This record gives sequence, structure tokens and C-alpha cells, in this order.
Amino acid sequence: MPIASLGDSFSSFFNAVGDFFSNLARVSWLALLLALVFFTVYLTLRARASFHILRAAYPDSKIEFRRIWGAYFAGYGFNAVIPARGGDVVRLFLTKSSVPDSSYPAVAAAFSIEFIFDLTIAVPVLAYAFSQGVFPKPPDFSKLPAFDLALFASHPRFTLFLLTVLGIAVLAGFALLSAKVRAFWSRVRQGLTILFDRKRYFREVWLVQFAGWLCRFAAFWCLLEAFNVGGSVSNVLLVLGVNAVAALVPFTPGGAGVQQALLVKVFGSGATVAAYSVGQQIAIAALTFAIGLASVIWIFKFRSFKEVIAAGRAQREAEKADKTAAAEPV
Repeated sequence: MPIASLGDSFSSFFNAVGDFFSNLARVSWLALLLALVFFTVYLTLRARASFHILRAAYPDSKIEFRRIWGAYFAGYGFNAVIPARGGDVVRLFLTKSSVPDSSYPAVAAAFSIEFIFDLTIAVPVLAYAFSQGVFPKPPDFSKLPAFDLALFASHPRFTLFLLTVLGIAVLAGFALLSAKVRAFWSRVRQGLTILFDRKRYFREVWLVQFAGWLCRFAAFWCLLEAFNVGGSVSNVLLVLGVNAVAALVPFTPGGAGVQQALLVKVFGSGATVAAYSVGQQIAIAALTFAIGLASVIWIFKFRSFKEVIAAGRAQREAEKADKTAAAEPV
């Protein structure tokens, strides 16, 4: 089965960038502005759901929503322009520093709760996308001009082997750290506290995320209108299906390359679609990175994302040193 070369992937992406700049004059700026407003509200509601999860895990701690909001935007904005989802680490550190007496395992576990809603929405969205006859089937992903997606689709045995190795590595890590596993799982359980109250989870997390998803739906409708593709329920669901697939391959910022290849396959190879495929990603990346950087500077008092990463490393080293000192006999 042929695989797209890395050169083809870059060529396809930069051709789409060229189409985007060639079609700037045709962009509906009002629709684009509305899209960005809806997307900001979407992420704000996601941050609110995260705040509720953390408040359930740490009921006695004073947690400021603006810091959880800032951490969410900082992580999302960083991921929008930097590959390999480094923004997740940025968000983890900033959130932990915003919750007094919290631990990394508990905060990370709290983050994982957000994916429950994502899964309940992704399954019907992908089922609809694949049922329309325009969305490429998984075996056809290897033919797309997106290097990372094509690599894994063309080598299913390698993909399975890689997943197996990662699973074994996780199990080995638990075995080697067996003395600390009990404390680790106790902290993880703390992060999952809200799940033990199903009514509260549904009211404070699932419904809040659903309201956010509706705003996301509206944002992509407006983006399709802004770039003259045409907003409709079907088109938005196809775009959301594309985003769901792109999220599985986090090796490029925001799934760049994968999104462009899938959108062109789904909507056709015209210049308008190519312009939309890049334009919507540039708009969202610029918005979230700007808000994220502003949050880092004004809320957390760092001068750059680089300082955030350095501070996170320093904190981890300090925690390790404290644990080592506590374990040494007096």
C-alpha cells in the first residue's frame, strides 16, 4: 500500500496556505468574528467544567476560576502552534499551581474526566461522517497526503506493536514503583471524585461541556460561512469528524496536514476548500495562542511559555529533592 511522503505532506499543506492568502478578499469578516467569539465561549465552558471537577476533588481549597481558565487557554494555545501536545504539560503545571495542596496524579486524573463527554460525542459524530460516503475509510488513510496519518494507516502491524510496547512500558513502570502505587492510586481517586456523584457530574460537567460543544458547532458553522464553503448541519458534523481523526495523531500543531488532507477529501479539492482548511486553523491558532500567552503573562506572571516550562521543571526537581530528603534516615 503506497504511503504519502513527507514532502507530499508539506507540499499539500503549503499549497493550501497559498490558496488561503489568495482568497483573503472573499472572507466574510463578520462571520469569522462570530466564529472566534463562539470558539472562545466554547473553551471557556470547557474550562468551567474543569473547574467544577477540581472543586469536587479539593472541596476545602480556594480555587480561582480565572486561573483554571487561564491554564486551559494556555495549554490549548500552546498545542495550536507547537507539535506533540506540549500544551498539556503547560496546562497541568499551571493548574496544579492554582490548586493549593494538589498533586500531579490527581490533577491529571481530573483532566481525564473531560474525555468521557468527548467520547460520547465523538462516536455518533464519526458514525455519521463515515455513513455519508464522502469520508475516507480507515484503510484509505494511507493514501492521504498527510505523512503522520498515512504512516500509521499503512503499517497497522507497526502501530499495534507500538501500542503494545507503550502498554508494557506502563505496566513495567507500575511494577518498578509498586511501593508507591497505593499512594498514587489514592491521589488518582481523589481527582475522579466527581464521578462518584453521577447527578453532580451530569449537571456540572457533562451538561456544561455539551453547552460548550454547541458553541463549538456554531463556531465551525460560522467558519464555513466565512470561507464560503457553506454552513449546514451535515457540513459541520463532517468537519467535527475530521477534527476527531486529526486529534488521534498529535504530531503536528492542531493536527495540521491531517486536517487539510481530510477536508479536501471530504469537500473536494477546490481553492475555496483549501483556503478554508488552512484559514480556520490559522484563525483558531492565532486566537487561542494570543489569549493563552496573555493569560501566562497577566494571570500567572510569567513572561513567556519558555518560562512556564522552566518553572515546571524546577518545581518537579524541588519535589524530588524534598522526597529524597524525607526518605533519608536522620
